[in-house]
Amino acid sequence: MKLPDHFQKRVSMTTSGVIFCAIAVGFFKCSQFGVDPFQCFAQGIWGHFFEHLVSYGIYYIFLSGIMLILDLFVARSYMGVATLVNMFLTGYVVDFTCLIINRLCPNPTLAVRIVFLAIAVLVMCFASSLYMTSNLGVSVYDAIPIVISNKSKIPFRFVRITCDLICVIIGTLSGLMPGVGTLITAFFMGPLIEYFNHSFSEPFLFGRNGKPTKG
Repeated sequence: MKLPDHFQKRVSMTTSGVIFCAIAVGFFKCSQFGVDPFQCFAQGIWGHFFEHLVSYGIYYIFLSGIMLILDLFVARSYMGVATLVNMFLTGYVVDFTCLIINRLCPNPTLAVRIVFLAIAVLVMCFASSLYMTSNLGVSVYDAIPIVISNKSKIPFRFVRITCDLICVIIGTLSGLMPGVGTLITAFFMGPLIEYFNHSFSEPFLFGRNGKPTKG
């Protein structure tokens, strides 16, 4: 079986992207300004139905498994290493990140919370760009706007904004009120991911001229 071009780079981008994405969610939670749209959806349902039954890490695996089954019918080509790493690692990394941040900064001031929010937004978008560009699979959620964009020819940023807003609405109806961080990511994640794709991830993988490089 032939490995994809630049396989080592792709694996490193996938792994670091998923881990950074989960760390960003931890910063979102600790900023107390609201989490990103998908986490608003996921944590809203968890808090409303499952919080007293299972940990968030176990619940996240269960939720991702359900979405994975759906994706296998409509987005199979986008499933891969990143999908599995995201499923089994994200919830636990989020919990661990929150634990460390709360120990180091148990009572953050408003200024510190704003810094946490800025870190969360930038890291989340950068991380999403990394594992999307690596093309070794994307998260079960990220596959949805990609497929819709490709099939409809609607620019990704507009599809992503629509999907994110739907997640925010469901999360809100489940009892998790969105914050300014949720709204920022709902409207700006798509454009920021596209920016990082063109300014870093694609040049890193293929070279500045957009063509494969050695390594």
